[in-house]
Amino acid sequence: MMLYPPMAELVKKVGSRYLLVNLVARRARDISQKAEETGEPLEIKPISTAIDEVYTGRLKIKEEQ
Repeated sequence: MMLYPPMAELVKKVGSRYLLVNLVARRARDISQKAEETGEPLEIKPISTAIDEVYTGRLKIKEEQ
């Protein structure tokens, strides 16, 4: 079974699996919470949306200094 997008490519974009999991989980929670507050139904699962955002470059890690 092949996953799309490939995990290796997602990890390259973020830096590590740990950061990837945390980034996707936080974004998915935000998407879910916003949909619940507005009452709009989600056609795509929040996790899938968050992963797609990472893959396409719309969601990135903000580095603090």
